[in-house]
Amino acid sequence: MNAPDAPPERRPRVVIADDQELVRTGFRMILTARGIDVVAEAADGAEAVAAATRHRPDVALLDIRMPTMDGLEAARRILATVPGCRVIMLTTFDLDHYVYSALSAGASGFLLKDVTSAHLAAAVRLVDTGDALLAPSITRRLVERFAAGAPHPAARGADAPRLHRDLAPLTPREAEVLGLLGRGLSNTELAAELTLSESTVKTHVARIFSKLNLRDRAQAVVLAYETGLVAPGAND
Repeated sequence: MNAPDAPPERRPRVVIADDQELVRTGFRMILTARGIDVVAEAADGAEAVAAATRHRPDVALLDIRMPTMDGLEAARRILATVPGCRVIMLTTFDLDHYVYSALSAGASGFLLKDVTSAHLAAAVRLVDTGDALLAPSITRRLVERFAAGAPHPAARGADAPRLHRDLAPLTPREAEVLGLLGRGLSNTELAAELTLSESTVKTHVARIFSKLNLRDRAQAVVLAYETGLVAPGAND
């Protein structure tokens, strides 16, 4: 008996937004060569929002600094109007202050523009599965830097989204799990810390995400700090 054919690999649908045509072209060629469909390109944030609304992509790659409308505002609008879309921010700085606001708004992570071809494609596929692009420990350091009261107005000003969500829907155990997520613990580390199985931990994490309408672990870390569940600098 012949073995059944393997199911075809999923082809995520992507919108690329960058004001540099060369960057867009390079990213499109890289992603297309790796089985990822680029359904639209945009030269600014307004075009990105329009393209995402029209094409309903799985992932939007957004440059932070663009004319007309920057990537941060575009991310807010795309995440509000295309619920199934994941956002990856593109930046030339590994701790750009706008990235913190993007994470608060629901972006799933960020990439440097000098990312390798393999990493770019892997990142798109990763967030397409619903995971966060940033490792929890990296996210924690980023959040601590800006949630602790960094003076930069773009990080703490009126335009910076704040979660401040009510944690009342969580059980005491779920609140404990969220606090540990905020400290950057993986599921394996959570299981060891709480003396639970990894499957039970995964169930707790899934319920937290559902109750608080969180997209991924990156946003869970942000929420843990912004609600005061975890204090910046704790448990280092």
